[in-house]
Amino acid sequence: MQPSNRVSSSGAGSAADAHNQFITFRLGEQEYGVDIMVVREIKGWSETTSIPNAPRFIQGVINLRGIIVPIMDLRARLGMELTRPTPMHVMIIITTGTRTTGLLVDAVSDIISVAPDAIKPLPDMGSAVHENLLTGLVAVGERMVSLVSLEGLIGTGALANADLPLQSAA
Repeated sequence: MQPSNRVSSSGAGSAADAHNQFITFRLGEQEYGVDIMVVREIKGWSETTSIPNAPRFIQGVINLRGIIVPIMDLRARLGMELTRPTPMHVMIIITTGTRTTGLLVDAVSDIISVAPDAIKPLPDMGSAVHENLLTGLVAVGERMVSLVSLEGLIGTGALANADLPLQSAA
């Protein structure tokens, strides 16, 4: 008996399957995913208002129907260069607990359904910081999707240590 494919694109799989769904998005050539259950909405880029002394990866804030939402440049937060937003960029608005945050990404790709056993642990690369920002890896066909840890990005205490370099000083 052949094992079934554990990862499928949107719409595949029944409600009885114990799959998690993730919205996937691109940062450059890399693909990442966040749990669909925390996504409030996806919207096109709009200008932000700068906040003095904010971490360098915070683009600023927007007023989203009366809620002030900080917009995190996810590319910069993950140790890449700062994004110079264009009308082609997208903001994924997420809500975790009582915190609403926008994630600035290059483009939204897909919705994937993933069995828990299809999520592979990160390889040991000598940096605990990377492990705090990612929860695992999923192979989807020929591509690899890195799953983002929202707790690591915006959880309690995460922003207090946010300007630490992603490279190990060892």
